[in-house]
Amino acid sequence: MELTHRPVLLDECINALNIRPDGIYVDGTLGGGGHAREVLGRLTTGRLIGIDQDDYAVARAGERLACFGERLNIVHDNFKNIRPILSRLGIRGVDGVLLDLGVSSFQFDDGARGFSYQHDARLDMRMSKENPLTAYDVVNTYSQQELTRVLRDYGEEKFAPRIARKICESRQTKPVETTFELVELIKAGIPAAARREGGHPAKRSFQALRVEVNNELGILEQSIRDIVEVLNPGGRICIITFQSLEDRIVSGTYKKLATGCTCPPDFPVCVCGKSPVVRIITKKPILPGERELGENNRSHSARLRVAEKMKGEEGTVCRT
Repeated sequence: MELTHRPVLLDECINALNIRPDGIYVDGTLGGGGHAREVLGRLTTGRLIGIDQDDYAVARAGERLACFGERLNIVHDNFKNIRPILSRLGIRGVDGVLLDLGVSSFQFDDGARGFSYQHDARLDMRMSKENPLTAYDVVNTYSQQELTRVLRDYGEEKFAPRIARKICESRQTKPVETTFELVELIKAGIPAAARREGGHPAKRSFQALRVEVNNELGILEQSIRDIVEVLNPGGRICIITFQSLEDRIVSGTYKKLATGCTCPPDFPVCVCGKSPVVRIITKKPILPGERELGENNRSHSARLRVAEKMKGEEGTVCRT
């Protein structure tokens, strides 16, 4: 399979990062390298650290970006480990970090990975092969109550109890092994009238399973806090989300970091000692324009939120 990738909100991300030719930047979700290529093209003495947990992405992006030489360091890891990654590289602070959350286009397009409900494959959905948990494990070993929680909380699926019951009933006879088997069970759990509304009936459930397998939401808030900690003063964090759950976490974490004193209004002096760590650049998320929406269907749910590290807050990665 040839890796294909069309970066979402590319111009908006590059503008938001405020790239300096001598700066140090991190693409925490390297993927196909589309965003990274544009950043690297604007660097002279600067440096980009590209991080991805998918070994296929690391290999192919390395080939595509090899022309940039020493300006690029590629790391096979998860962006949640940004502090130890930078520490190993001897980098104390960076000038910008980009995260393009969710599953990459080429992961969806590779039917064998089990991410898509449009390709028949063994249930997998792992972004990293080192992850011991697969979608097969979730579907076949979680209790009905646990499955309901996953589908409801991570997929916002209102028919989660019915779908979970169908799955549990089916696996009493034999394990649910493939994506198409799962799709049929999901359809069976959704009333016929509801199946005719709102796109493919398996979309929300597949999203939920992918989020559970890769712990996508569980790592997000702490990762944002760690990223802000390693930013240099004036450095920016840019995050693209594709679902409301991610977007709420990003927006909420930015707001927490941008909040100063939290003492009650009747306190004569501040005793909490809190001050804002970031300034929110995007009061509302940046959305794709009409042209991008027409050219790239996968950009439709994209949201970009940007925050800037307050002056005087040095990046620190050595503290553990």
